[in-house]
Amino acid sequence: MKSNMKKIQDVLKKRILVLDGAMGTMLQRYKFTEEDFRGERFKDWKHPLQGNNDLLSLTQPEAIAEVHRKYLSLIHI
Repeated sequence: MKSNMKKIQDVLKKRILVLDGAMGTMLQRYKFTEEDFRGERFKDWKHPLQGNNDLLSLTQPEAIAEVHRKYLSLIHI
């Protein structure tokens, strides 16, 4: 049986593929704190950052990668 990534690669050779999932919902399971959102990079930022999920790509890249892996493992093509 083909892996999901192999299936996705095969589909991408033939057509545009749009993947849409509940990224925000999956990230909420981590219960990130303000400090988690800030990380070292934004520790002195003057405004609250909690809830700015885009920052997690910079401050929590391992969590983002894990969510992507989980999401891709569930795709049925």
